Amino acid sequence: MDARAKARWRTVTVWAACLAALAVPITSARAAGGRAPVSSARGERLQRSLDAVTAAGAVGAQAEVVGTDGRWRGVSGHARLGGAEPVPRQGRFRIGSITKSFTATVLLQLAAQGRVGLDDPVERYLPGLVPGGQHITLRQLLNHTSGIADYLDDTETYPIAGRPFLEKVRFHTFPAGQLARSGAALPRYFPPGEGWHYSNTNYVLAGLIIEKVTGRPWHDEVTRRIVRPLGLHDTTVPYHDPGIPGPHAHGYMEIDGRAVDITRMNPSIAGPAGAMISTTGDLDRFYAALLGGRLLPARWLAEMERTVPIPDGGPAGAADGLGIDSMRLPCGVTVWGYDGGIVGYGSQSLHTVDGRRGITLSVTLRDLSDPHTPQILDALQSTVDTAFCGTADGVPHRVHP
Repeated sequence: MDARAKARWRTVTVWAACLAALAVPITSARAAGGRAPVSSARGERLQRSLDAVTAAGAVGAQAEVVGTDGRWRGVSGHARLGGAEPVPRQGRFRIGSITKSFTATVLLQLAAQGRVGLDDPVERYLPGLVPGGQHITLRQLLNHTSGIADYLDDTETYPIAGRPFLEKVRFHTFPAGQLARSGAALPRYFPPGEGWHYSNTNYVLAGLIIEKVTGRPWHDEVTRRIVRPLGLHDTTVPYHDPGIPGPHAHGYMEIDGRAVDITRMNPSIAGPAGAMISTTGDLDRFYAALLGGRLLPARWLAEMERTVPIPDGGPAGAADGLGIDSMRLPCGVTVWGYDGGIVGYGSQSLHTVDGRRGITLSVTLRDLSDPHTPQILDALQSTVDTAFCGTADGVPHRVHP
């Protein structure tokens, strides 16, 4: 449910957590599926990078790195504000806009089955819901070129920070149709196809189209088509359930000068754009399956990877596909994936185009107005660079997957 920020990560949603916490290193664990741990030297470098995230001011962080040399899992910081318990290994977290990759995959599966067309107008499936919907295509929803405004721009109705969040949003159920109508009623960013602007409304509409075509809610289709077949046992697709099942770090929001635990919240304000819960391991498995061709036929995976440039403020060379982004790292590696933010949690999952190498991160922090935030984001980017752009002896290497 994050909105495009003019920063390295798109998130403008409050990620809340607490004041800085001391790093609590956890050694990497042997992974399921037969992968051995990475070498100790490489694991130590990854742990140092992750510890730098909490040293910079985040209260907690966890990461999983997979590659041809094995798998590494690490955590740093604390699960609760003021507590001594470390961030749980393979703890669950709200994934925010990484949900969009799941929603887009389902819509592309329907396209592969001939049940929708990417260049069909929105009006064909949701008549009367979007003014001018006959000129907006499903493709334009998925790559944010529709021009439809983000419903979160209506901060009076959908406040995502401070006391108004507690009073108007935290435990309120927002039907997807309401979110879609709110976004559609706002002034357009630009005529369809004539620009790029991140908008959660696009993916709420995509979820409604999935429901219209299949006769089942988007979250049921994501579970039926992706979560169960891939065995993502720690991934859930809540509609309005406020809890996070299983072990998890707590998220916080700074309100009236104090940190408030907002781990429990109704995620319906995010819906198909950002409501899901997962783990680093499950997200690595999802993107490996997606990029490895297990979820979409080759033609439709190619459609997903057709990109448009992300202008002004995105990472250098970043481009937006259909529910997936690409970015070229300084060492020459091009990575694919998504990032997400929802109150209390920020996350990122990036992978090589073949899905064989990747990193998934989850972090809790106070909010993006915290003066520590730029340092935290720099430390996160350093962790990504360590995962893709270095060897165990610290010498950078260039890879073009």
